[in-house]
Amino acid sequence: MKSPFTGGAVRLEKRRTTLEYRKEMFDLVYHCYVCADTEEQFTDDAMDLLNLTQVHNQYRVKYGIPFVEEIKEMRERYGLRAAKMSEVFGFGTNVYRLYEGGEMPTVANGRLIKLAEQPDEFKRLVYLNKHALEEHEYSKVQKKLHQFFDHWNRGMAYYERKLMGCEVPNIYNGFRTPRLKKVAAMVNFFAHHNKPFLTAMNKLMFYADFGHYKEHGFGISGACYQAYERGPVPDNYGAIYNDVVNKGYADIYEIDFDNFVGEQFQADSLQFTADGGLFTDSELAMLQKVSERFKGMNTKQIVDISHRESGWQQNVDDQNHINFMYSFDLKHL
Repeated sequence: MKSPFTGGAVRLEKRRTTLEYRKEMFDLVYHCYVCADTEEQFTDDAMDLLNLTQVHNQYRVKYGIPFVEEIKEMRERYGLRAAKMSEVFGFGTNVYRLYEGGEMPTVANGRLIKLAEQPDEFKRLVYLNKHALEEHEYSKVQKKLHQFFDHWNRGMAYYERKLMGCEVPNIYNGFRTPRLKKVAAMVNFFAHHNKPFLTAMNKLMFYADFGHYKEHGFGISGACYQAYERGPVPDNYGAIYNDVVNKGYADIYEIDFDNFVGEQFQADSLQFTADGGLFTDSELAMLQKVSERFKGMNTKQIVDISHRESGWQQNVDDQNHINFMYSFDLKHL
């Protein structure tokens, strides 16, 4: 990066400040470049997006507005096109598509979408606006709704939320909806490329989630992390990894050392494809970055590195959850 003012050196500056959005003030860690010669500040598009994303995340949480991935997932769940979803909600023709693309809904529209995540509420909306749907579309939605009313499906969703620890997007899970499938694929990725032992796997997961937040303002998996004696760990990691192994995403092998038995993750192949839509390009890039950063290190080396991070240092005494704002202080990724 060269200064646009002098062509000389620049430095990255991060400072805590506030930014106004929709007539309200929100705290953020503001990122900018500073010209070494003139001390003038400037940003690029990626930096502007990161700064604005921090504010948007807080606004969505404050007013109960669903995140982009939730808006997309709800449409896919009910099997409708974006234009039809707009008609069901009574929005303009292209409004739902714009919301999927990242445009911030009004508070009223956002809460209506959030409410409709519940199948019974969406069923009422569909009935009230059935004139907007073709007969085959209406039948398809009714079939999807019936599936979601099934007790088994609701029980699995409840199980997933409880196992992951944080049920809704917030600052302690990187503003991501918790998804066991994503966790399983991340474990599969590291088991295939790094073959880490249990304690090291916890750190790789931490660095992937927090590293992605550092660069993009979102985590990857929706997992929460606690500061334990041997470094950051995902909530309920034992139960989560058991679920991952039982579903065939990885195997755990017991390795006998002189004084203890270590549990090593291994996977012969990846259980997802790069173009399968599970991960974004930036998420896949971060998984690769973390894998390469720690490849060849033993567990003690990885643990020692994690102990130098302020997020662990300032929370380990009480084993607190680690706020994702600490991602901006990461020193070793």
